Amino acid sequence: MKKQDIYSELNSIRNLMERSTKFISLSGLSGIMAGIYALIGSYIGYKMVYPSSGGLLYRDNYVNDSNVLLRLFFVAFGVLFFSVATGIWLTIRQTRKKGESFWNPVSQRLLVNFCIPLFTGGLFILVLIHKGHYGIVSSASLVFYGLALVANSQYTFSDVKWLGALEIVLGLLAALFPGYGIIFWSIGFGLLHILYGSIMHFKYKQ
Repeated sequence: MKKQDIYSELNSIRNLMERSTKFISLSGLSGIMAGIYALIGSYIGYKMVYPSSGGLLYRDNYVNDSNVLLRLFFVAFGVLFFSVATGIWLTIRQTRKKGESFWNPVSQRLLVNFCIPLFTGGLFILVLIHKGHYGIVSSASLVFYGLALVANSQYTFSDVKWLGALEIVLGLLAALFPGYGIIFWSIGFGLLHILYGSIMHFKYKQ
């Protein structure tokens, strides 16, 4: 057997093993769209909280109006819904192009490992809101989301781990500067997602 044939066989075996242990059909475009949704949601949320403001200045007061909080909740839910729906649709389309199944043991493990820290973070944020600690809500959302990404990196592209690490760092910085929470949130869920999605799209030709 020629050396070139041996390398080809080894690459085929490696690809087969990778597909059996990692979910590699995540769409980079879904990350870009999630970032766009987040930036739109950030803008709408900012206008709800500071309707008469002309700039992103430091804030040492936080919204505690129940009506505004309710509207912010619906904005956040809308961003989450459209991000998840778009991600699922694009990922299913990607798996069909590759002739693979979207729902398999690897994607199930990925979903479980993603949901545990994410739901824990969601409950923790509800506790923060209930106790009136609004200043670190954006920090908690970034940190727990980052932990979810790091936990999932073993089941998909390793690049996800670096995105998660950056989200955690931003979340910790947001805790140090709570008055800039909207800016850190926009960078973490908006700009980083667009950057990450673009890299994934061109790096893996998705």
